[in-house]
Amino acid sequence: MSTFIWIAAAIILIGIYLSWTAGRLDRLHARIDAARAALDAQLLRRASVAQEVGTSGVLDPAASIVLYQAAHEARQAEEDHREVAESELSQALRAIFAEEAQLEAVREAPGGEQTITELTAAVRRVPMARRFHNDAVRAARAVRRHRVVRYFRLAGHAPFPLAFEMDDEPPAVLDDRSAGG
Repeated sequence: MSTFIWIAAAIILIGIYLSWTAGRLDRLHARIDAARAALDAQLLRRASVAQEVGTSGVLDPAASIVLYQAAHEARQAEEDHREVAESELSQALRAIFAEEAQLEAVREAPGGEQTITELTAAVRRVPMARRFHNDAVRAARAVRRHRVVRYFRLAGHAPFPLAFEMDDEPPAVLDDRSAGG
């Protein structure tokens, strides 16, 4: 009878552990979903502000076309091409604002200071949102690699989480961190 009690206790403890692990994995997947939604919002905000700058008429015509096209592509990209389109928008922003004259042209336009503030905030928030998302993905992957999770299929039918890899380096003139502050 004592052996039966020990076996029952072990089964109960294993069940509690499996339930706790499944709950943890579920919370990690929910965290990934929330982080991805935040990342999507920041990417959309950055593309919208860039598109607004591109259509404002304050940049030279070539820069306006390049910026508008990159922002439009980033907003309209299919999910499997999104990382490339967002990287191209980052590259376009760096190329256009590599010259201080372009930044000054935007700043001198009516409402330009507010536009610069919005653009600076948008390009600074994208790397943070991407880092939060990728950290959540990394944590979920670590739990999903455990044998117990795989053997008991604790992840259910949830897709394997994928990191969002893109070039998110902001233009130097819009990156407050480079100003020494």
